[in-house]
Amino acid sequence: MEATEGVVRFQDMEALLAFAAALLTLRLAGELVRRRRARRRPELAAWAASLLAYALAAGALAWGASAGWSEAPFRVYYLAGGLLTAPLLGLGSLLLIGRSRALPVALVYVGLAIGVAVSEPLVEPVAGTSIPEAQAHLDFFPARLLAVVGNVAGTLAVVGVAVATFRRRPLANALILAGVALAAAGSAVAGLGAAETAGFIAGGALLLYAGFVAPASWSERVRPSASRAEAR
Repeated sequence: MEATEGVVRFQDMEALLAFAAALLTLRLAGELVRRRRARRRPELAAWAASLLAYALAAGALAWGASAGWSEAPFRVYYLAGGLLTAPLLGLGSLLLIGRSRALPVALVYVGLAIGVAVSEPLVEPVAGTSIPEAQAHLDFFPARLLAVVGNVAGTLAVVGVAVATFRRRPLANALILAGVALAAAGSAVAGLGAAETAGFIAGGALLLYAGFVAPASWSERVRPSASRAEAR
C-alpha cells in the first residue's frame, strides 16, 4: 500500500514538473509574440511558434504523466515535440538572414505534419505511465520519416545559420546552439521519465529564448550602459 502511494506521489510530481515546464515555455513564447508586434521581425514569429509547439509538447507530457498515456496525449506530444519544434526553429533562423522563400515551404510542411499526426493509424495502442516511443506505435512511413526529415532540416538550418553568423552574433548564437543541444539531449533521454524530460524542455526553452532576444555580443550590452553613464 505504501509503495503504491509512493508511486502515485512520484507520478503527481512528474506531472507537476511537466506542467511547470509547459507554463514557462508558453510564457516565453508569449513574450516573443509581444516583441514581434513591437519590432515586426518575421523570425520572432517563427521562433514564437517553435516555443509554442515546445510548450504543447510539455503540456502533453503533463497530461500523460497525470492521467496515463493514451492516443490523444501521444498524438499531441508527437506532433508538437517530434514534428514541429525543430523545423519552426530552423525557419526562424532562415528568416533571420532574409531567406523568406523558406516560409511557404515551412507552411506546407506544417500542414502535412498536422495531417499525418492526426490521421496516421497507430500500430499498437498507447497505454501506461512511461513516455511512449514513436517506433512502437507509428510506422516509419510516413510519420517517423517526416519527423526525421523535419528535424534534420530544422537542425541543419539552425546550426548552419549560427555558424555562418557567429562572428556577428556570438552571444546569441552560442545560447541558441546550447538550447538546441540541451533539447536534443532531452529527446535522447526521454526514457528516463517525464520529470527529467520536463527539466530538459524548461532548460532548452530558457536558453533558446535568451538567444532569440540577446544582443549580438556582450559589447552591445555594455555600450548602451556606458552611453547612459556618460549622459549623466
